[in-house]
Amino acid sequence: MATLRNLKIKTSTCKRIAKELHSYEKEVETESAKTADMKAKGADPYDLKQQENVLAESRMMVPDCRKRLEAALSDLKGTLVELEESGQKEGSEIDDARSTITDVEQIFQSSDA
Repeated sequence: MATLRNLKIKTSTCKRIAKELHSYEKEVETESAKTADMKAKGADPYDLKQQENVLAESRMMVPDCRKRLEAALSDLKGTLVELEESGQKEGSEIDDARSTITDVEQIFQSSDA
């Protein structure tokens, strides 16, 4: 049985994971620039290798975070549909869930383009 409390929790989960994904993408950009800068300056090979490991680790987190966001989004959609079918179609939690779904879907559309 879906409740408004469940919906609120799932909405917050989606928002948190979307924020986390954005953070990891930003980190990949930063680490990429740092790695390129180190290569250009002819940094010590050991330091460069360590930096490349940091970059690789950041890059690995992006797909993982995406999968978690997809799962959280489908979970949120299911809960919203369940609530709407039970007759609850209005309320701040439901509006918040709908806008979160729209925001997350835009994240996926912009990255697929």
